Amino acid sequence: MSKKNVRGEEVSTSAGGAHAVNKFRISDAVMIIFIVLLCLTCVLPFIHVAAKSISGNTVVMSKQVYFWPKDITLDAYTRVLGDSTMTHSMLFSAIVTLVFTLLGMVVCTCAAYPLSKKRLKGRHIFTFLLMVPMYFSAGIIPAYLLYQDLHILDTVWVLILPLIYSPYNMLIMKNYFQSTIPDSLEESAFLDGATNFQILGKIVLPLSKPILATLSLFYAVGRWNSYADNMYYTRSADLKLIQYKLYQLVASAAEAQTASLADTGGATQSTPEVLQAASIMFVTIPILVIYPFLQKYFVQGTMIGAVKG
Repeated sequence: MSKKNVRGEEVSTSAGGAHAVNKFRISDAVMIIFIVLLCLTCVLPFIHVAAKSISGNTVVMSKQVYFWPKDITLDAYTRVLGDSTMTHSMLFSAIVTLVFTLLGMVVCTCAAYPLSKKRLKGRHIFTFLLMVPMYFSAGIIPAYLLYQDLHILDTVWVLILPLIYSPYNMLIMKNYFQSTIPDSLEESAFLDGATNFQILGKIVLPLSKPILATLSLFYAVGRWNSYADNMYYTRSADLKLIQYKLYQLVASAAEAQTASLADTGGATQSTPEVLQAASIMFVTIPILVIYPFLQKYFVQGTMIGAVKG
């Protein structure tokens, strides 16, 4: 059934009573074009890197590859996978990312849930203190000296413990709890004799799947893509993450490019530019595999958690 509203627009009414405007306006077209262009700015660079990663060295160096590969070859991927330590680094990175994400979510939840409750005395002061690290940082040298005193340098814990607390993630989760979980629900649980931990584990967290999935993705992607702390605070070869290994691989290829071409008499080898593209694809694919399973929670968790409670 359709009818016209007060502005003369044709409106259709579904069986459930929902309303939808059928008239297509110029503003809708402008918005669609804008969204398409925005999507292209994300998709086209990825396609460009993927095309370069499987293209020949000559065409890449001569800037002939844009969005379609030329002289297709897998030499760059063969070199990346040919490193015997690469498998260890990949497995080690996955374990560190998993542990980091789990501990990060525990710490974030333990900070956000109490701060979202009005019955917590002094919660504004605690919130202010916990938000200070979001704006101020001591720097690399004081952090290095602190980790040295804590005896976590050159250990796996230096890659996990320093960053498990994120003020930004805590703020999003806190606002989500305030705007989504009604106080009446917790009050009824208190009347039934439930403790704070029981309410958190059996009521709050099951109702917070969108924000849990969203922040877990934030933690996992942040740890997976980072290698600066791995460079500064570890020396052992067994503690090298996949990102840092690929960085070393690309750097060594760039330094040895001229010498390698001379020693091999001009034999075909992966140039640093092709190797870099293959490395980017190599570490991006695991995130692309995980993201579709969390996509349905991602937008909802971000939008609700971003609203100030």
